[in-house]
Amino acid sequence: MSAIEKLYGRAPALLTDLYQLTMAYAHWFNGTGQREAVFHLFYRQAPFDNGFALACGIETAIDYVCALRFTEEDITYLRTLVDNAGEPLFAEGFLDYLRDFRFTGRVDAVPEGTAVFPHQPMLRVTGPIIEAQLLETALLNLMNFPTLVATKAARIAHAAEGDRVLDFGLRKAQGIDGGVSAARAAYIGGCAGTSNVLAGQLFGIPVSGTHAHGWVMAFDHEIDAFDAYARALPNNCVFLVDTYNSLEGIENAIRAGEKLREHGYEMAGIRLDSGDLAQLARRARRRLDAAGFPHTKIAASSSLDERVIADLKSRGAPIALWGVGTRLTTAQPDAALDGVYKLGAIREDSGRWSYRMKMSDTPGKLTRPGVQQVRRFVDADQDPVADLLYDEASWSTAWAGGVAEYEHRFKADAPHIELLRPVIEEGARVDTSPELGEIREYAMAQFAYFADRPNYPALIDHYLDESTDALRDWLAQRHNDGRQSEGSS
Repeated sequence: MSAIEKLYGRAPALLTDLYQLTMAYAHWFNGTGQREAVFHLFYRQAPFDNGFALACGIETAIDYVCALRFTEEDITYLRTLVDNAGEPLFAEGFLDYLRDFRFTGRVDAVPEGTAVFPHQPMLRVTGPIIEAQLLETALLNLMNFPTLVATKAARIAHAAEGDRVLDFGLRKAQGIDGGVSAARAAYIGGCAGTSNVLAGQLFGIPVSGTHAHGWVMAFDHEIDAFDAYARALPNNCVFLVDTYNSLEGIENAIRAGEKLREHGYEMAGIRLDSGDLAQLARRARRRLDAAGFPHTKIAASSSLDERVIADLKSRGAPIALWGVGTRLTTAQPDAALDGVYKLGAIREDSGRWSYRMKMSDTPGKLTRPGVQQVRRFVDADQDPVADLLYDEASWSTAWAGGVAEYEHRFKADAPHIELLRPVIEEGARVDTSPELGEIREYAMAQFAYFADRPNYPALIDHYLDESTDALRDWLAQRHNDGRQSEGSS
């Protein structure tokens, strides 16, 4: 059972914008819905000025597409919707179509955790346009936020330089699914665990935590709170020391640790949650070492992110464990990933692809046509050396002459991998779902590799550029001709 079905009982078909349903209805009504189409899911600008992002949410998206069904409850609700004249918005025949709806097309995706650059497709959906269009909102919802958080988590884990990072952000997350999705994405990005017990149950992510200030405040004296906690959980004692005064809290933690040791247990750590964390950590380390607790770890929380952690590391803070909450789970400072889902081509009756692109006065919003693929060239050690975004439909013709004209020159058969790989064919999954731990290891390796190569070449095939320019010029001319025709009439 997929995580979506565990959380919601099903893959909710109404997780969509109304206009997806009205467009589907219009396709059904006009008999245009069975034309084969290709859509690409990509983002326009890398988050956090990172240069690239880690594609995340793909396994969840695959599960959703394969399990998508409209229930009788969904149909009953849609029957209540009316148009501006008060008439039923959807005909009964269309509701019958939705009742039997199954996605029958194909989905190609990059492996989850792959480093992808702006405008490179993370997903490519091919199928009847009525089906492929209907997936847009749900796929963007399932991938935009996790991709954002996984990239943020990877940046934080990278800054921590091998120290354990824990996701502590559930209480600041945007709702239940926001917290669950963030915990999974954060783990993929490099967090070692989460405080989110539901995410632990759903995904098998290691769960971890200490205690709250409220626990200490429930007792008349801080030491009494530490001792009581130690009696209950002697193997799990990480004492939060800043409820009243951090330095006094450290001393009380040492006293509690000495009592633990008398009973054959060891204090695992202390947690700092406010103040000058670098200075407090250094003073705590000296006191712990002097008291005979050199192996007791110092954990830190309090508005952490990759920049704060990097600064604390540069100042020599002896912190071994980082609890990162709000700025991770809400992916600050970027509110959202600029992910979109755009039509690239429609199959003509002749069998040829008819290219489509979105025009825009905003240059960054113009889309590229075709059936897009990303070729990642590799060296003899299988390490990436350059990416090439190209049109798969015209590839064999375009490359017939051999070598493309680039600053970086590659032969068509140079060692490479294709990033988009089939995951769904004829509506059914065709690959195996990797373990979450495997995805995490892959994502961490991807981030480490590309983070060290800020000038990595992410190229555009010049034939794709030419077809983009040609279609843009043709659309602009057609638009101008239409305006002139209207003026003359």
